[in-house]
Amino acid sequence: MHIRRTLPAVAVAAILAGTIALSAGSNGTLTIAVYGDSPYGTSSTDTTQTFLTPSFIGSINADSDVALVLHVGDIHSGKQFCTQAYDQLIYNLWLSFVGPLVYTPGDNEWTDCHKKGEGGDVYLDPPTNSMPVDYAAGNPIANLTLIRQIFFSNPGHTLGQKARQVTTQAQNYDAVNHPTDANYVENVMWEQNGVLFVTINLPGGSNNDADIWFGAASMTQPQTDEIQQRSGADLRWLDAAFGRAAANGDRAVVIGTQADMWDRDGRAVDHIDHYDQFISSIASHTSAFGGPVLLFNGDSHHFRSDNPLKQGQPCQFESGVGSTTVDCNSIPDPGDGTYTQDAWTNHPYYNVSNFHRIVVHGSTLPLEWLRVSITPRVSAPRGGNAFGPFLWQRIQPAL
Repeated sequence: MHIRRTLPAVAVAAILAGTIALSAGSNGTLTIAVYGDSPYGTSSTDTTQTFLTPSFIGSINADSDVALVLHVGDIHSGKQFCTQAYDQLIYNLWLSFVGPLVYTPGDNEWTDCHKKGEGGDVYLDPPTNSMPVDYAAGNPIANLTLIRQIFFSNPGHTLGQKARQVTTQAQNYDAVNHPTDANYVENVMWEQNGVLFVTINLPGGSNNDADIWFGAASMTQPQTDEIQQRSGADLRWLDAAFGRAAANGDRAVVIGTQADMWDRDGRAVDHIDHYDQFISSIASHTSAFGGPVLLFNGDSHHFRSDNPLKQGQPCQFESGVGSTTVDCNSIPDPGDGTYTQDAWTNHPYYNVSNFHRIVVHGSTLPLEWLRVSITPRVSAPRGGNAFGPFLWQRIQPAL
């Protein structure tokens, strides 16, 4: 059981502008590894990502410059069952990360567990319905609780052998006005080398879009409450993060989350309208902050580098599994919603120049991680592998 410290709003404001930091203020180059939507598959054969994960982790550990790893969620595929044993397997694999590991949950490990393809309401013994294949029969809220128990059992600290201290929302929230924010131990922030990093639990899949749990005719009250409480907590955490970055004079902000808020996934645009509140928050905070803001997300699986908050920006896209990138603007939109030529057209009311977004490659072999170097005082022109103080390279290790 987590013991959470509740504080009045005044004290919370002081802490969020405070000093829990990892090398804050340093002007040197910081290198991090970013990946997500992995590992997919069980460990039963030598061709699955899970089987290859120890070697994959070894490739990151072998890079002595990597100071921290960020995983943007989805630790198994949308066709795998949600089980306690698998979650524990991933946790055990991650114990071999030498440096700190920050993880923000994806949809496949909790909010999509209700889906038949992931084992929701599927039983090993259908005549008696006595043994569900999923943890808690696929109940999303129960599976999120399980994720927190396994991966966030030490609030305010990262995973990895050299765990580092971070600020968690579970210990820094307004207990009077927003008491349920205490649940969001997975929402963290930290400062390192003059950069403010923040993660929010924002899943793709079936929570912040129009899908309804267990295929019910209408959304249940538990799902409605979950979305409302988590969305509010996420928005308040973004407020706090940008407030802290401004107060401490940070030169850049990095946001990590799972959902690709611009991915229609073959649906009509209004299917993802629930993400508008987060896009609006990020856009307004980025404009006010003035410095470079970089968003990492997974969810849509193909590497993508773009600025969906300004029209006509350079955009690169992974056109095939493990392939090099192509100019997004040169790919015709098929018109079926599976690809958006310019994501800005979904939200044609932003004009934010100091923002960039990267979708990390995931879900398919070869396994890949993104090597990101951050030099706060550098301001590189926007390109396929650079933006302001950020320079990145796709790494596909031989495993």
